Amino acid sequence: MPITITELRLAVVRLPLVHAFETSSHRKNHLDHILVRATATDGARRYVGWGECASPADPFYCGETTGTCWQVLTGHLAPMILGRPWQSTAEAAGMTAKVAGNNFARAGLDMACWDLFAQSRGMPLARLLGPHPAERVEAGVSLGIEAGVDALLAQVDRHVRDGYRRVKLKIRPGWDVEPVRAVRHAFPSVALQVDANGSYPPSDRLRLAEWVDDHDLLMLEQPFAADDLVAHAELARRIATPVCLDEAITSVAVLRCALALRACAIVNVKVSRLGGIGPAKAVHDACRAAGISVWCGGMHEFGVGRAANLAVASLPGFTWPSDLSGSDKYYRADVVTPPIRAQAGMVAVPLALPGIGVTVDEAVVHEHTRRSRTLRAAAYRTEAPEGVPR
Repeated sequence: MPITITELRLAVVRLPLVHAFETSSHRKNHLDHILVRATATDGARRYVGWGECASPADPFYCGETTGTCWQVLTGHLAPMILGRPWQSTAEAAGMTAKVAGNNFARAGLDMACWDLFAQSRGMPLARLLGPHPAERVEAGVSLGIEAGVDALLAQVDRHVRDGYRRVKLKIRPGWDVEPVRAVRHAFPSVALQVDANGSYPPSDRLRLAEWVDDHDLLMLEQPFAADDLVAHAELARRIATPVCLDEAITSVAVLRCALALRACAIVNVKVSRLGGIGPAKAVHDACRAAGISVWCGGMHEFGVGRAANLAVASLPGFTWPSDLSGSDKYYRADVVTPPIRAQAGMVAVPLALPGIGVTVDEAVVHEHTRRSRTLRAAAYRTEAPEGVPR
């Protein structure tokens, strides 16, 4: 039976962070994400699916923000799908294909559609994505820029004691060699990688090449701007440390270009950055076919997005530890039950329930909601599926 979404409720939910997080561009003490609650039917049965737009609040990581996601969802994506039946997630995604870009906004709706589809089939999302999902995935932690090296070492020590075996450090020009050297000296056996979030100019490639290989790093992630694949390719030829691309990979087409240039040896697959579960799986499949290693990155997702990420990370191509640490690393209280937790650096993939495998605590969502809107299929003209309100 086809699935028809009859109602979408969007809520901007704010959760305070346990510990402030700083990257090369900004510092944050809380996260505002849009939760998408989709009510749908497939005949006599009714389902509720959830998605999450884990976009940044400001246009530093990418051009999208919480505000742009809200506008695109309410003004374009929601009207295109409300009240229109679909029989596969690909068909649902096709209904909004005319909207260019806006992958973070698109990911929230796509995630909700996959949750609905998996529930309608009575399957956990991970088993829908692949017949033999991993039951647990190895998780690492991502640590921001601290006030000083001692503060950073204290954060690394805390998480290593909690059982995490991989640590990712945020770096930028002026905060790179010293903190990396200090962490490697204090924790010689920890799996260590660094992420620049595109903060270095291409002219710094020679300086990077002088020190990166000295610290036994798993990878150097996104040193240059997202659109400068040539600079990444030139650096990759100069260093033995694998170059990983994150912000640069926004589609399978861009991935193919990066591989043709030999701009990376590893890809960070982010559901939000790529526009949803379907596109993330497509990039995973393309990388696996090309013999490229992948891992699952994160955007400090709440439990909804974190559960979806775990399902994606259960696919066989994810061979590196992922940014899927327990939600208690970031939030004192999450929006889902049971809470997502790590044990000895491993996180269980939700496999007990159909769909994304967690239950959303709507009381917690309501408590932390700063803005909400409900859109219903009846409010849109059937002759204009792209949606013009009456």
